[in-house]
Amino acid sequence: MSSPTPSRARISVIGAGPGGLTCARILQRHGIAVTVHDRDDGPRARDQGGTLDLHADNGQIALREAGLLDAFFRLARPEGQEMRQYAADATLTSHHVPEADELFKPEIDRGVLRDLLLDSLEPGTVRWGHALERVGGPDDGPRQLHFTDGTTLETDLVIGADGAYSRVRPAVSPAVPAYTGVSFLEAWFSGVDDRHRELAELVGRGSAHAADGERAMFAQRNGGDHIRTYLIQRVPADWITAHGLDAAGTGSLRALLLERYAHWAPGLRRMITDNDGPYVHRPILALPVPHTWAHNPTVTLLGDAAHLMPPLGVGVNLAMLDACDLALSLANAARVDDAVRAYEKTMLPRSAETARMLDGRAEDLLSAGEHGSGGPDGPGH
Repeated sequence: MSSPTPSRARISVIGAGPGGLTCARILQRHGIAVTVHDRDDGPRARDQGGTLDLHADNGQIALREAGLLDAFFRLARPEGQEMRQYAADATLTSHHVPEADELFKPEIDRGVLRDLLLDSLEPGTVRWGHALERVGGPDDGPRQLHFTDGTTLETDLVIGADGAYSRVRPAVSPAVPAYTGVSFLEAWFSGVDDRHRELAELVGRGSAHAADGERAMFAQRNGGDHIRTYLIQRVPADWITAHGLDAAGTGSLRALLLERYAHWAPGLRRMITDNDGPYVHRPILALPVPHTWAHNPTVTLLGDAAHLMPPLGVGVNLAMLDACDLALSLANAARVDDAVRAYEKTMLPRSAETARMLDGRAEDLLSAGEHGSGGPDGPGH
């Protein structure tokens, strides 16, 4: 089958995260029809996670092409670029305070960013409650999307923007995510300026990081007077169940954490003792580096589906830049096949280079030195 022109192709994006939505928005700006399928029942089906920073040299480039950069700056929190570094005894070892006009990587809540992208799309673009089971059909197309509800859909291009456990990835690659040896335990705090004043003062308006070489803490201001924290440890993937515990068992898990952080300053240990609600266990996974695949004219990947890395401030930025590059390639190519080739020629080397640069950086979060990454990408990475 000959590859269709992008303007006449049936294009299906799997995953309504920042990458998938950015791709759809830019395609629509160029007059190219696209449909986005997402497993969630709707945009409010689950918590979208914490805050993230969008960088001027990747995420903001994508928003500019999407025509949303000015709207982003109206919603973002430039003050969130503040970064504090502590020793385990709560000694402040470094402190970055952003300049008044500093806009290199302002923070925005994931939910706010997603709403910005969703609201920019044509009505009906996202089809909720469409959980993909597998991609079928011949390599040269057309492809069949098989959904878990038993329905199928024929399409000319499948764009896998469906994250770490992508259902699109097996159509081009056998790679699966592997545990990095580092685990995050997420906790959150609400009404912090009133109910958690000491923690609010410790974190400031942006983020705070502390480490002792074996374990670490990272806290981020979110919008709406919230703080999310991540307790970071080098542990087996099953470390909670190995102790006969459950992440939802807040009291017993807290007791174990207090033992592990026993020598830390009381102010920092408030991240363990004062959280609102249960912990969320987030083992950190990654794909092989480099992760490549043989070119396929009807399937490609972006974001975590293509290059899952430790959550060190680049995941969403790379996903959005991938989305931008792919959408622009489709807008400028004579055939879908040509566009996919051009996109992957740029994306695959870039993702490999970034992954090599970040190799071991999840471990660096455990070190006492300033990691300088801008912090974890948050749970949606």
